Amino acid sequence: MAMENDRRTAGVEEEEGDEALEFLIEASRTPGGRARLASTGALAVALRRVASDTSSALLPSLRLVRNLCAGDAVHQDAFVELGGPDRIASVLLSTPPASDVARVALQAIGNVACGGEAQRSAVWARFFPAFGSVPGPGGLRSPLHGFGYVLFFRGHRRLAELCETKTGLPIILEIVTTACRAGHQEEWLDWLLCKVCIEEAYLSHLFQGLASPSTDNSIDAQCRYSFFTREQAFLLGMLSEYLSNRPKDVSMISSPCALEVLKVVDIASAIVDFSSRGSSDVPTGFLQLMHICAWENDIAHATEAPVDLLLSAGLLQLLLRLLGELEPPAIIRKSMTNADHFIQSSMALKVCPYKGFRRDLVSIIGNCLHGRKQVQEDIRQQNAIPLLLQQCVVDEDNPLLREWGLWSMRNLLEGNAENQHEVAQLQLQEPVNTPEIAGIGLRHENAQLVTYSNLFTDMIYK
Repeated sequence: MAMENDRRTAGVEEEEGDEALEFLIEASRTPGGRARLASTGALAVALRRVASDTSSALLPSLRLVRNLCAGDAVHQDAFVELGGPDRIASVLLSTPPASDVARVALQAIGNVACGGEAQRSAVWARFFPAFGSVPGPGGLRSPLHGFGYVLFFRGHRRLAELCETKTGLPIILEIVTTACRAGHQEEWLDWLLCKVCIEEAYLSHLFQGLASPSTDNSIDAQCRYSFFTREQAFLLGMLSEYLSNRPKDVSMISSPCALEVLKVVDIASAIVDFSSRGSSDVPTGFLQLMHICAWENDIAHATEAPVDLLLSAGLLQLLLRLLGELEPPAIIRKSMTNADHFIQSSMALKVCPYKGFRRDLVSIIGNCLHGRKQVQEDIRQQNAIPLLLQQCVVDEDNPLLREWGLWSMRNLLEGNAENQHEVAQLQLQEPVNTPEIAGIGLRHENAQLVTYSNLFTDMIYK
């Protein structure tokens, strides 16, 4: 069998080498086959064919290189020693290659980059920033498809080159823009954006880079973001989804990331349309804030939690202000007996700009309250306990509002005697007469004052 392999390998450089190439490609699909081919010089032959052959043998030669370098340290080392980066560059960076050729070449580069730091450095040195000019086979798979593998093992220097330089940043901005327009994302892109934006300090670089081209960066941020782009909303959505679905894959949430999201929320809350119910699509970032405030990492006890940083930056005050400016939930509005007084007072109140806005506010407050005595104290001192109690109701425009409201109240009262005492002193002083009750011929009259404490205990513990 070994003699047969040698004979087939030698045949690659002969006219009848196409058959030998197919044999080698098949043999290279398994670890055992790659190990046997390591001593035959198959990789050197394939790389020579890649650099010199523009015929139908080019694609099979690239496939052989890709297969040989898949998890095989001997071939990954040999690829660099044999000038493999230059050979692949001759295919990718000269005349525009066919889409299948570009795809296999990028896969080969990715396999090599998985070999170790030496391989990643060699690939990066040859292709950065030239990857930005590689035609995209299938759209999103280039140019960052290869970069995704190269960066996979925490290359801080490479991340800085990609996100901080005039040659690197346009590449990652282009890949986000392409993904947004195509409505398409892949796991490597999820990972890369998590690394760049959540764990590292580059969210502001990308977010500002995705702003409208007409934006004047010299003016104040509040004026600069008079609207947000679709690409900015897409980026925040991807990051929020990653934090929600894969929190354990996030090693840390960087301070710049948390503060940038808070800044976006603050700016968005100033420009969003609160007069039109459910029509705004501004990327407020509230879902991302909720996930940041809920995120925990057992390894990172020594560092300040992201939620504590956000609280120091004024998060709680912002949330309570926004919640207090909203009109009451629908069921409370319907139960108010003094309609004229309510109409007058509600004219200055705001409505939820999108479905779930109130719930998002309450969920973030609940996460901030969890295990934090100071937040409990701050809410009581700002006389916001009645405001939170209002949120413990069912609301069609805010799914799961009642559940998040009860969660927030539980965290507010847990282990805090002063808060428990204040809730016990609150009383319902008006009958609850909703149109639904009246519609079935019933009327509720208060025979005596009922405390919020009793109602809340019934709701949360039964």
